[in-house]
Amino acid sequence: MSNESQKLSIIINYNQIKFEFEGNPNEVAIATTNFLLKNVPEIDLAHKISVNFSAKDLIDRFHKVIKITPEGPRVWTGEIKMSDKDIVALQLVAVKIGFETGNNSSDNTTIQEIQLVTGLKTKSLSSRISELLKSGYVLREKNDDGAKYKITTQGIDWLYQNLSKKNIISK
Repeated sequence: MSNESQKLSIIINYNQIKFEFEGNPNEVAIATTNFLLKNVPEIDLAHKISVNFSAKDLIDRFHKVIKITPEGPRVWTGEIKMSDKDIVALQLVAVKIGFETGNNSSDNTTIQEIQLVTGLKTKSLSSRISELLKSGYVLREKNDDGAKYKITTQGIDWLYQNLSKKNIISK
């Protein structure tokens, strides 16, 4: 069963508050977490050490270098010079933003798709993906179609810090 056809419904009753949400499992998980963090005081302590980038967080951080186009999510650097590693990580963030905003059916992608939209050479792209995997900034998911890659939460934070230091994006 594909993620597109999976729906999750949840109802939470807490004190006098009722929360109902339905959608794909990822959206429901995020909405539920946000509800709990806002309405259950004990969870506030856990919230101080949790990291979860919402679509809004990602757009706020990367809107200058990522755009959602009719052709799909893209790294949009213009005249800005960036390393291949930054471009690969940014494209994976773009795919995640596309998924979170409903413009992509998945939050992961193949090396071939990354190459197609970034124009990076195969050898360089494979090397950068390998570096990002070893650092824990990217995850490889294997399925019947082959390997697909997605950015991790730690990878998003690393990329944001890295691009901020280079003054490509502002904090």
